[in-house]
Amino acid sequence: MIWVNGVFSDTLPITDRGLLYGDGVWETLAILDGRPLRLNWHLERLQQGLQALAIPSPDMTQWLTEILKACRGRDSAVLKLIVTRGQGMRGYNPRDCCNPTRIVQVTPRNTYPASYVQQGIRLALCETRLAQQPRLAGFKHLNRLEQVLARAEFDSDFQEGLVRDTAGNVIEGTMSNVFLIQADSSVVTPALSQCGVAGVMRRVVLQALHEWGIPCRIGSLSLDDMHSSQAIFMTNSLIGIWPVREFMGKTYPVVPLISALHAKVNVNT
Repeated sequence: MIWVNGVFSDTLPITDRGLLYGDGVWETLAILDGRPLRLNWHLERLQQGLQALAIPSPDMTQWLTEILKACRGRDSAVLKLIVTRGQGMRGYNPRDCCNPTRIVQVTPRNTYPASYVQQGIRLALCETRLAQQPRLAGFKHLNRLEQVLARAEFDSDFQEGLVRDTAGNVIEGTMSNVFLIQADSSVVTPALSQCGVAGVMRRVVLQALHEWGIPCRIGSLSLDDMHSSQAIFMTNSLIGIWPVREFMGKTYPVVPLISALHAKVNVNT
């Protein structure tokens, strides 16, 4: 089901800049027992994206009412929130676009084999690179062509793909963030100041590691770091935590820390 500006609809004007230029931001989150999980954190990141793109924020009180109404009665589903700059004249100039379009979409939630959590997934290495653009780093803007190209590179033998930037730094999965557990049991995850999405589940994991007193570094990562790590796991708001069991011919164990993080995510949903 889809609501556009509070009205049931599955269409947009051809002049909407989200359609024409990918000029907007979005969030995807899980619905459980009629409530959107970690909605405040998702809306916070959405607002950061709006600010970065200088798109006026919709009336959040009105929109929140619409969101909660859309979630009501949904036992398990996916909520997608989109804000575009709205309709505009032909051309890139965003001037005079002051009425953003807000979209709420609710769809069924995918189910994945339990083995993805219990035994881990196979991770492919993608050749498509992410461009370094710090003004677009951290949030979810509507231009996802890099992810589309990367996802097209691997088939069903792999459950996710790893993406680097144009400098060769490991950044993230096509739909997830990546964490490495090192030999000393410390954790490292890529810096996302130049490109990539700072996922909400990534934030959950970082908070849990801080609470548990487990050292975690955010910084540059290479493929060599991937190969030398003790374990690897991927995160996003819909899959939670997926351990990696195989990457570039090397197998990795599901270590106790990954299982503990998965249990905490489940408890705190």
